[in-house]
Amino acid sequence: MINHHALTPDMSGGTRHYDFAKELVKRGYKVTIIASSFHYLKHQEMKTYSDNKNYLQESIDGIDFIWIKIPPYQGSGFARVKNMLSFMFSVISSIPKLNLPRPDTILGSSVHLFAVYAAYVLCKRYKSKFIMEVRDLWPQTLIDMGIFKWHPFILLLGFLEKYLYKKADVIITNLPKAYLYIEKLGIEENKIKWVSNGVDLDNIQYRKPLVTKNLTIMYTGAIGIANNLDILLDVAIKLKNRDTIKFKIVGAGTEKERLIEKLKTLNLSNVEFINPVPKTEISDLLATADVLFFNLKDSPVFNYGISSNKLFDYMAAGRVVIFSANVPNNLIKESNGGFTIPVNSVIELEKAIIAVNELSFKQKEEIGLNNRKYVSEQYSIPILTDKLEQIIKEL
Repeated sequence: MINHHALTPDMSGGTRHYDFAKELVKRGYKVTIIASSFHYLKHQEMKTYSDNKNYLQESIDGIDFIWIKIPPYQGSGFARVKNMLSFMFSVISSIPKLNLPRPDTILGSSVHLFAVYAAYVLCKRYKSKFIMEVRDLWPQTLIDMGIFKWHPFILLLGFLEKYLYKKADVIITNLPKAYLYIEKLGIEENKIKWVSNGVDLDNIQYRKPLVTKNLTIMYTGAIGIANNLDILLDVAIKLKNRDTIKFKIVGAGTEKERLIEKLKTLNLSNVEFINPVPKTEISDLLATADVLFFNLKDSPVFNYGISSNKLFDYMAAGRVVIFSANVPNNLIKESNGGFTIPVNSVIELEKAIIAVNELSFKQKEEIGLNNRKYVSEQYSIPILTDKLEQIIKEL
């Protein structure tokens, strides 16, 4: 599995490939994850390397990890592109020198397509089956989020995207409707498989809500443009005289410093920013919340559905969720696990928070348990690994 941004539970962020690999190892597979050790949210190096080496091998929970050392970056400019390209070239040049056993299958995972291209090059070398995993629709996501419009870099990504789709033996996507986009590029539907993100229920344990007079609304995860978190500060202004209602924003990202400065300007005492925590601590953190907030900016890229790690964590924690995203797959509505409100509506968010505040403890508990039950039956890691294993076996 080649994923530039793969993480382990002692780091903060999504652990999709670690979770799948751990389950596959239980089933008798030998799995290696190749990743960068530069954390994409914290923007810091997570490993220590020996002199003159740009890679580090270690075994974690039966999974062989190969960490690649690449240049650091801040923001989303040229330094980040250099970081991506460095990962690609380092994987292509360094992995063959390690005398690894020939892999039967190599899975190359986006976010960015250069990591997937590195996987394809290794597949050609080892004569392995090639799975292309699409977690973000690049370059379409960059266009729809307004990061780029016309640009030579977009043309390069568009060419690389079509090339890799055609070369892949199987395309896995975590977005339920992504096949609608991929088919437009001339790829047959039977080549595209859906394997959603999910949750390790052993890691995100259920704890009964605390019986208090306070109501804590929490957001966890990336703090970026797509997450549109100004709305939490705007609703906090409206509710600042309700002493029992508090807001906690947990995470890191490009928008965090701006939002902290906005909070200082507003002089609000009911909002707290908290640094990201490792995945191993997220269960304890979520247990301190009464309401978990999920929010996405309205964008065409979400027309193909979402597969958000934090949403699955929210639901597994067994808490009421306020859901604000214009997407075709609304899991909170399906699970009867909270409130759905229009995107970017401060008024409707305020109404939803007050409505939750007026629920009895038992009502809130029942709604939260609806979420826990739903993800247990539909999106637990063993169930999703069944799908991935079937794909591997068919190859």
